[in-house]
Amino acid sequence: MEVYNLAHELARSLAKSDQYKEFRLAKAKLESDSKNLEMFRDFRGRQMALQMAVLSGKEPDESEKKALEESYRVVSLNPTITSYLASGQRLAQLMQDIQKILIDAIPEWGKDMFGEIDKK
Repeated sequence: MEVYNLAHELARSLAKSDQYKEFRLAKAKLESDSKNLEMFRDFRGRQMALQMAVLSGKEPDESEKKALEESYRVVSLNPTITSYLASGQRLAQLMQDIQKILIDAIPEWGKDMFGEIDKK
């Protein structure tokens, strides 16, 4: 049970982290302005559609690419949206760092899960 207790302690620490606090504040600010939120959702929708097309093996047409580029250009000039995206990236980096620490602590499992055992 000690491992679970530590996991819960880590979860509480994450909830108190500066990265999470900044993310929540940036999200609240984004959601408080309907125009910014609509702009962000439009950008994210275009981004997801393009990614889904690529993942399914389809080449997105030039108009879709240009629309995403234009949407990104507009979004990148909006400090509320860029703050939200940057804070989300910092939180994601924190989570990736923690995941790496955990996987590095039990290298045999990581190797087995990522196909190293099959290569022998």
